[in-house]
Amino acid sequence: MRAVWCGFALGVVWLQQQAVLPDWRAWLLLVLLAGSAAACIVRMLSHGGSLRLQPVIVWCGVWLLAACAGFGYAAWRAEMRLARALPVEWEGRNIVVQGYIKGLPVTDAHGARFLLAVESNDANIAHFPHTIELSWIAERTPLPALEAGARWRLTVRLKRAHGNANFGVRDAEASRLARDVRATGYVAAPMTAERLTGLAGGAGVAIDRWRAAVRARIDAVLAEAPHRGIVIALAIGAQDAVSAADWLLMRNTGTSHLVAISGLHIGFVAGLAAWFAGGLWRRSCFIGRDWPLWIPAQKVSLAAGALFAACHAALAGFNVPAQRALWMLAVVALGTISGRSLAPSLVLAWALGLVLLLDPWAVVSAGFWLSFCAVAAILFATSGRLRMHDHERRDPEPDATRFARSRSGCLRRLSSLRERLLSGAHVQFAVTIALAPLTVYWFAQIPLVGPVANAFAIPWVSLFVTPAVLAGVALPEPFDAWAFRGAHALLDVLVGGMQTMAGLPWALLRLPQPGAWALAAAAVGVAWCLAPRGWPLRWAAPLTWLPLLLPPPSGPPSGTFRLTALDIGQGSSVLIETAHHTLLFDAGPGPESTHAGERIVVPYLYANGVNALDTLMISHADSDHSGGAPAVLAGIEVRQMLAALAPANALWTAARETHADVVPCAAGQHWRWDGVDFAVLWPDAGPLQGKPNAHCCVLRVSATGAGADVGGNDFAGQVREPHPSFTALLAADIEAPVERALLQRDPEALRAEVLVVPHHGSKTSSTEPFLDSVDPLVAIFQVGYRNRFHHPHPGVFSRYLARHIELTRSDTDGAVRIETAGPALSLERYRETHRRYWMDR
Repeated sequence: MRAVWCGFALGVVWLQQQAVLPDWRAWLLLVLLAGSAAACIVRMLSHGGSLRLQPVIVWCGVWLLAACAGFGYAAWRAEMRLARALPVEWEGRNIVVQGYIKGLPVTDAHGARFLLAVESNDANIAHFPHTIELSWIAERTPLPALEAGARWRLTVRLKRAHGNANFGVRDAEASRLARDVRATGYVAAPMTAERLTGLAGGAGVAIDRWRAAVRARIDAVLAEAPHRGIVIALAIGAQDAVSAADWLLMRNTGTSHLVAISGLHIGFVAGLAAWFAGGLWRRSCFIGRDWPLWIPAQKVSLAAGALFAACHAALAGFNVPAQRALWMLAVVALGTISGRSLAPSLVLAWALGLVLLLDPWAVVSAGFWLSFCAVAAILFATSGRLRMHDHERRDPEPDATRFARSRSGCLRRLSSLRERLLSGAHVQFAVTIALAPLTVYWFAQIPLVGPVANAFAIPWVSLFVTPAVLAGVALPEPFDAWAFRGAHALLDVLVGGMQTMAGLPWALLRLPQPGAWALAAAAVGVAWCLAPRGWPLRWAAPLTWLPLLLPPPSGPPSGTFRLTALDIGQGSSVLIETAHHTLLFDAGPGPESTHAGERIVVPYLYANGVNALDTLMISHADSDHSGGAPAVLAGIEVRQMLAALAPANALWTAARETHADVVPCAAGQHWRWDGVDFAVLWPDAGPLQGKPNAHCCVLRVSATGAGADVGGNDFAGQVREPHPSFTALLAADIEAPVERALLQRDPEALRAEVLVVPHHGSKTSSTEPFLDSVDPLVAIFQVGYRNRFHHPHPGVFSRYLARHIELTRSDTDGAVRIETAGPALSLERYRETHRRYWMDR
């Protein structure tokens, strides 16, 4: 069964990497492969062991057959889920839907976000999405009480489940697909919203209401306590209330797993329940019963542990680590009750298969890989380690003195304690080594202080904080308040210790996101390093990690630059890289909107190996350009901030606090990096005048070389007369008056091969004379999917089309990367080179 479930998982993973779902030809090939594998297995087994390679061939056939089954099963589930989607023609139109609130609503100062399980819609759409994600904006009307399971009739305005698509950043569209969210939107007419009588039924709704009640009790007790979010996360698995400061601290110390109800917590609850139930069962004689004679206490303990683990996993919302622990406990309990002893690796394989049967999209989340790989590393590292059993220890002679017996007992206890400490250290070493490559892949960092921090944090949370939180969940009022406050006090101590560790200069190592070969080599090194004693050349295992630990690759060749326009929704953020320098032009929206600064911009910089910015350039104060700047300043070393901001703007203070040089943006500023010229064309020096769009920073970037033509992954053949350089013009949100001023000043300075379109394609910009002077080959529109401003304006977009300019849009192409190396520009669209079957479906 190990080979079956591992092969099944391989097929599921392979399906999630596909650009399109299989058509009838692919299904035919899949059936032929599966049939051939089955026939090979039957033929080999019919020889009765006469062939030397029979076991190898049989196991390969089993793997292939299971992989085909996993691929086919995941494809079938994907076809069924993608079939329910919002039709394109109904995007942006009012639809009256009726349904009930699913899960726990998230409320903040701007309103609420929640999932609605749809029961009916007035558009009579046959395959309407089962689940939609809604926002209820609290502007003119007070926000009503949104309770789990409450039934509502709402007028909503929806769009398809679109997500930002960027290099090295988590795919939000895949996450929505995994949650079966096939449309997103907002409550369009709050005044007409109608709360329906009654509550939705079902076990899921009952669990959600239970979780909501626990959360309300914690909120009432801890109110504005700084670590209230961690207490909520440990109680019910909801992590939305964890503060940004706590998240940053836990990420930098490698302890983020502690705020999830993970397998460690599930195991603790199961063990506690098993111990308590077994103790009561064994002592049934005190009430005149002989229950252990009918059912052994061990089986009762296992059943009670599995039952309480199921309850705790339900309270956690059945996240992947909780599911893994629950299925492992259930398999062990069933095996023991039926009188079978199961190998730990077989138990893990069953848990792997059951998780993927229920949710084939679990493989797109970091929690799946971190959870299963951690347990696999522990099992592999501890296999074959010899332990001294009690009957193997030499007891003192029967006639020894009392002192000798006491001394021997103390030595045994000390030896047992030493053995346990060494075993715990070995397990912690195994988990740290095994998860390091995955941590680099998912989070672009290795917390070097992680082993030390976890050695303190794991027992502290497991033995003190978690029992206090669970006691608060179980106890009635007012006793629960004591438990929750006690848990928060214990977290204060833990956070203080972790802050000390995180402050060490060597606490965190940031690395770029590794490629497939570097990750595979590191995985081989992990298995090599954790192999049993006696494995040849174990000392050489670290050599396989060198590709992972190498410094980030250098930038483009000297005299050229790389431009990456990120997909951050409605806003702008562009990274310019030269051979040894980096400049970030704008930082996207911040907490007031989509949190793109911390959710997209900073993770992209980490994944790309950018740990320091030579210049952060903020074009103007509009939040879709400057809102993410605080997250960038907090997460990345910024050496200089160049901005067109009012003197009272808080970003100046934030930049100075990070020891960055601050310089107002002004026309005439010029510098040269690695053979690439940077020039600021606007605004004029002096006090800023007019609205923010009137004094945006306009930046021209010119690479030396003989520009001739443009080539890329999907277009070629456009030729321009030889020109001394490749140039990119970043126009921010300038409008027609500024365009006219720039034309009057120096039309030739505007000429560029690459243009980041002014003001996202607004009708107030991109005038005909301006486009004639720039004469770009490539134009980049940074716009949000179906944004409320309707950018780009159809008339403006048609101006670019009429000039046969190669156009890219972040809402349809995702992030765009342009290289100026060589005789041609190369253009890469993320949604083409990294396409997955769920995109635009």
